[in-house]
Amino acid sequence: MSITVLAVGRMKEKPYRMMADEYMKRLSRYGKFEEIELPDLPEPSNSSPAIEQQIREKEGESILSRIRPGAHVVAMTIPGKQWDSPGLSRHVDELLSRGASDIVFVIGGSLGLSDKVIARADEEMSMSKMTFPHQLARVMLMEQLYRAMKIRAGERYHK
Repeated sequence: MSITVLAVGRMKEKPYRMMADEYMKRLSRYGKFEEIELPDLPEPSNSSPAIEQQIREKEGESILSRIRPGAHVVAMTIPGKQWDSPGLSRHVDELLSRGASDIVFVIGGSLGLSDKVIARADEEMSMSKMTFPHQLARVMLMEQLYRAMKIRAGERYHK
């Protein structure tokens, strides 16, 4: 089993980086977990929709180049499916039992994911209908993956 969090943008703020590192450490006892950070492209002020589309496409190319063939890709999007914690745990368990040994959760840059990345995704998942800073969203995803692994292992978790 290999689960990757593939995200555009660096964790610049120390508290977020510390939390992400802590969850990755905790996750390591459940299998191979990896975090990959890709550089985000600068967004010019007052950029046009065409320039924003170019930025999404370039970031999308970078994302797609890091996804291994055969990986099950979960694109993190606002309109994606929302899970509760036990449901996410069951879903991950179902994916693994169906042979998806390489699962990649993709978090786009501040402008979102390119159409090509969403087309490559096997599914879309949402943390909430609300928008979160990308650093916080990444930590939240890692925490939910940790919680899912605890539930999957039959360990106690806080409701």
